[in-house]
Amino acid sequence: MVCDLGYPFLALIVKDGEFWGVFESNDYAKREEKHCYIDITQEHRDKLEELEKGFKIKEVFEGISWETTPLDIAKQISKSVAKRAVAAKVDGELWDLLRPLEANAQLEILDFESKEAQQVLWRSSALVLAEACQGYFGSVIVDVGLSKAGFYCDMTGPQQPGHGVSQTHYKPLEELVKQAVLEKQPFQRLVANRDELKEIFADNPYKQRIINEKMTHDSKAVVYRYAQAVEIWSGPLLPSSEKIAAFALLNNSASYFLGDAKNDSLQRIHGISFPDKKRMAEHKKLLEEAARRDHRKTGREQELFFFHELSPGSAFFLPHGTRIYNKLMQFIRGKYWEHGFEEVVTPNMFNTELWKQSGHWQNYQDNMFKLNVDQQEFALKPMNCPGHCLMFGMRSRSYRELPLRFADFGVLHRNEASGALSGLARVRRFQQDDAHIFCLQGQVKSEISLAFLMLRHVYEVFGFQFKLKLLTRPDNFVGDIEVWDQAEQQLQEALDEFGYPWELNPGDGAFYGPKIDIVICDALGRDQQCATIQLDFQLPKRFQLQVLGADASGKPEQPVIIHRAVLGSLERMMAMLIEHYAGKWPFWLSPRQVIVVPTSNADHTHVEQVKQQIHKAGFYVDADVSGDTLNKKIRNAELAQYNFICVVGEQEQLHGCVNVRSRDDASAKGRGQMLKVGAFIDQLNQLNSISN
Repeated sequence: MVCDLGYPFLALIVKDGEFWGVFESNDYAKREEKHCYIDITQEHRDKLEELEKGFKIKEVFEGISWETTPLDIAKQISKSVAKRAVAAKVDGELWDLLRPLEANAQLEILDFESKEAQQVLWRSSALVLAEACQGYFGSVIVDVGLSKAGFYCDMTGPQQPGHGVSQTHYKPLEELVKQAVLEKQPFQRLVANRDELKEIFADNPYKQRIINEKMTHDSKAVVYRYAQAVEIWSGPLLPSSEKIAAFALLNNSASYFLGDAKNDSLQRIHGISFPDKKRMAEHKKLLEEAARRDHRKTGREQELFFFHELSPGSAFFLPHGTRIYNKLMQFIRGKYWEHGFEEVVTPNMFNTELWKQSGHWQNYQDNMFKLNVDQQEFALKPMNCPGHCLMFGMRSRSYRELPLRFADFGVLHRNEASGALSGLARVRRFQQDDAHIFCLQGQVKSEISLAFLMLRHVYEVFGFQFKLKLLTRPDNFVGDIEVWDQAEQQLQEALDEFGYPWELNPGDGAFYGPKIDIVICDALGRDQQCATIQLDFQLPKRFQLQVLGADASGKPEQPVIIHRAVLGSLERMMAMLIEHYAGKWPFWLSPRQVIVVPTSNADHTHVEQVKQQIHKAGFYVDADVSGDTLNKKIRNAELAQYNFICVVGEQEQLHGCVNVRSRDDASAKGRGQMLKVGAFIDQLNQLNSISN
């Protein structure tokens, strides 16, 4: 927080929410050229204490305008603060540690605990990797950037023909980076105009194209140099490579220049880095656990789904995977019934005139599958909202019909790049728990509140924690500012009343309406975004949707559309749940709920009767009548993650019982519980109702 005490120069130094010190240049301070020596009076302290409740003045700093850097201040605070420092913030703007302070400002020192500082370290590491790749492969560096966790470097293929990047190259590249860290090579920041940039990147045709397309003749850009590697980047970066204490390469893949398959194919290397080796060890353990939980691995082992080259990006769901898929839809359908949604079915294919009217054709046609039908151009739908607008507009609507809630599990197709496909997490064919709420402006808050209630219950059932973000009006917004202000106010009020912590992301909303992003946290602590609540003022306008009677004057009113999804893509949600549960499905969602295992002397006819009783009660049940030993059958059932194993022998048959072993009851491991079949089914019914 900047506190203006009326002095010509004042900067408060804040670290971790605590007031650390002050720069000032005024009549109270002795001055020698640009040097400012602080002499804080009691009057100053009283004013600062009033403005900075709970902050304590730790130090009085000497500063030199345009020479003193954030790192200088960090060193004056303490050696440990300076050692941990990665970057700084000056008046909320990210700032290099070695970039001089210019004027009155708030200063915050960032260490690796800050997400922004993590990105600074990873961006810096990407440039170090670029330098290593440039020297090792002789490649042209096309781009460096941030991945979800870590960084990447895009480059042309190695100069040796027929030799692509492989894991055999990781170790030598890591050794080059390690040497650079030991040498403490600096990152140099400079500002260059268009002509200077073209000269800097004279031998890089990719950068030349970006400069020609993105920059005007009078524009300037920040570039960073590390040894021989140079990158256009607004910054900041580290002072030197010294702070990259731990570095590892993770994987490599193909990519395209500017993400367009029509452009040159490139080599991409992903990496991760940390300021200490302990964090790297923890991260590698997390990666090992993530690999163990990988939904593609579990999908094969549990025979849930597979992919085939004859239909890339479209999953084949096997019987057990289809059970989960259908259960997810059944679960959401139950929520729809509770919350007053009407399920609808819409076509898969539309004439492109629909997409032109909705605006998707102008911005999204490259991601659509197109077909020629009767000499007209059609496309498979990538989203449901335009079809729902046609439904709403099929006849005149009274305000008494609102809110009108359409829900649609229709099949969607998006032409994702082949290199972007990743199991169920990124596919071309998918279904969503997609819904569109048509309501009046004054109904937005109550509809958002109802959406929150549904969202909370669904995520509680799955065991997900979640975070909320409000994304407000961007600079390129369309529509009336009064409508935006009212809508944003209603969203904020709904968020406040919901009672969950939320953060504001000003200016990050879509051009057609404010948005609430919901980010869930899985069992590995990873953030994943799947749910969304999006207000839309433009689609009703494009489709000329109106309701009658809402206005006392009888004038038709344009409704608001709320785009809403809780699970998002069922495919992606299924991938997340596989990894969240590590393949150990809760009973209500499990594709393998019960298995009946006979002893060697059991009557197989009785085993089949028990199986049928459980099946008729509505549960997924199998029987292992193979020739394996009892212990082997039980072990196989445990590996397959059956929730219950029912052992049946002569004694069980005699008393009409089953010997029940529960996967989730570690205390009863190896010791079954004798239950009448009817009593066991009653227990299953009780467990199956947990999702309701």
